[in-house]
Amino acid sequence: MDDVLLFLSKLLTLENAQTATPEIPGPQTIDWINNLKVISLFAVIVLHTASLLLMDFKNATLSDWFAADLYNALTRFAVPVFVMITGALLLHREYEIGDFLKRRLSRIIWPFLFWSLVYIGYSLYDEEIVFTSDVWKNVLLVLHQLKYGAYYHLWYVYMLIGLYFIIPVVGRFVRAATEREILYFLVVWFAVISFTQPYLSRFWPQVDVRYFTGYIGYLVLGHYLAFKELPGKRNTTGLVIFYFLCLAGIAVGTYFTTASTGNISTLMYEPLGPFIILYAAGIFLLARITVYQIPGSLIRIRDLIGNYSLGIYLCHALFLTLLGEWNPSYKLCNPYLSIPLTALVCSVLSFVLIFLLSKIPYIGKYVAG
Repeated sequence: MDDVLLFLSKLLTLENAQTATPEIPGPQTIDWINNLKVISLFAVIVLHTASLLLMDFKNATLSDWFAADLYNALTRFAVPVFVMITGALLLHREYEIGDFLKRRLSRIIWPFLFWSLVYIGYSLYDEEIVFTSDVWKNVLLVLHQLKYGAYYHLWYVYMLIGLYFIIPVVGRFVRAATEREILYFLVVWFAVISFTQPYLSRFWPQVDVRYFTGYIGYLVLGHYLAFKELPGKRNTTGLVIFYFLCLAGIAVGTYFTTASTGNISTLMYEPLGPFIILYAAGIFLLARITVYQIPGSLIRIRDLIGNYSLGIYLCHALFLTLLGEWNPSYKLCNPYLSIPLTALVCSVLSFVLIFLLSKIPYIGKYVAG
C-alpha cells in the first residue's frame, strides 16, 4: 500500500503535464477500432460457447475441460474491450445531455426489450418459468424478468445503460483533465480493483472506494489508450509476449484454483479484476499498433457486422441454447476444434437473422439493433 501511495505522490508532482484532450480520431483510428469491435463480438460468442463445458469440471475429461478453460481465458477481454471502445469513441466529444441520452438509449432500449421478451417466451416454452391463470401474477413475473435480466448475457445491456448516464460527466472530466490526472484516476481504480479481490481484501482498510469501482474505469482506460501519443518505435513483440503471458496466467491459474477446491473458480476470469484489466489493455494496445491491410470485400463484411453488433449480441444466446440441445461444443468432435466451429455457426446464424429482421419495414431497426 505504501508503494502505491508513493507512486501516486510522485505522479501528482509531475511538472509540465500535457492535457489529454485529444483531437477527434481520423479514419485510421476508426478502422482499427472497427476491427477490434468485430473481434470482440466473436470472442463473446466463443466465450459463451465454451462456458457450458467449463462448468462441467467434475464430469468432463481434463483435456476437454482445459480446452474450455483455454478458450475462456482467450476471450475474457471481450466485454472490457467493448467498454473501452465505447470510451474511445464517446468520451472525447461534447454532448447536450438530453440529446445524447435520447439517441443512445433509444438505440438499445427497443431491441433490448424485444429480445428480452423473446427470451421470456423461450423460458415459458422450455418451462423454466410458468404462467398461471392469474393475469396480474403473470405480469409481475414478466416485470421481474425484465428487472433482473431475462437471460444470462443481458446483464451487459443493464451495465451499458448505466454507463450512458455517466458518460457526459466522465467525458467532461477527461476532456479537461491533464494526463497525470487521468493516470491518477486509472492507478487508483486499478489499486482499488486489486485490493478488493478475494485474498487481498483483508488488507484493505474500511475506506469507501465506491467512486473508483466498476466499468467506468474501462471507459477512461479506453479513451486514454486510444489517444495516448505512442513512441515512434513501438514494441509489438513485447505486447505479444505480454498477451501470451496473461493468457497462460489466466488459464493455468483458473485450472489450479479450480482443482484445489474441486469446484469451478472464476477468480482469474473476473472482468473487474487486475488480471483481465491488464489483459484487455494489452489487447487494446496491440490492436491499435498492429498495421495490416484488409481486402476491401472483408472491410465491407466487417463494417456490416459492426453495424449489427448489438443485435447479434442480443440474439446469439438463443442460437447457442438451441445448439446446446446437442452440446456440439465438445461432443461433435475435439473441443479445441468444435468450440470455435460452434461459435462460428452461431455467429453466422445470428448475423443472418438480424440482417433479415433489419429489412422489415418500420420495425426493423427496433428489433435488429
